[in-house]
Amino acid sequence: MERTQDEAHHHGVLEHSDHDHDHCAEGAIARAEAVSAAEGLRFTDQRRKVLAALAESHVPASAYDVIDRLAVSGPRPAPISVYRALEFLVEHGFAHRIESRNAYIACSRGEARHERAGIGTATVFLLCEQCGAAAEASSAALAEALGAVTTAAGFAPRAPVIEIRGLCARCRAE
Repeated sequence: MERTQDEAHHHGVLEHSDHDHDHCAEGAIARAEAVSAAEGLRFTDQRRKVLAALAESHVPASAYDVIDRLAVSGPRPAPISVYRALEFLVEHGFAHRIESRNAYIACSRGEARHERAGIGTATVFLLCEQCGAAAEASSAALAEALGAVTTAAGFAPRAPVIEIRGLCARCRAE
């Protein structure tokens, strides 16, 4: 069944045992490296490590979760260095901040670079309240609707993110 342009386009996969997560993680890092090289951004070793730690899971991680993940394979990094790396990753669209959880997740969409003007694409996170996983999705129709609402209000959006809490298909089936 083919999707229409207005249907939600799902890019993230909720994390479960049958999912090849290494492929997602490698893709996130490869995209960040390619975009950084093309745009002259400093994608330092610390930023790469923080993105890799985020990309270990589709469950959003706090800064301290990232620190704990990094401490498993090396020295425990200073919180300020992790926060700075997270700020860089979010600013350049390589990761997202999940406001309701005060946590971060690696971007699973190649085109999720932040638009400097207008809505562009709205990022929608589907957050499972049972298993904790987050899936990233987008919708052209939703972006259009948000653009109309913000334009009518004279508002200039910077990075539209919508969080929807509920149960993923796997948890609903259990």
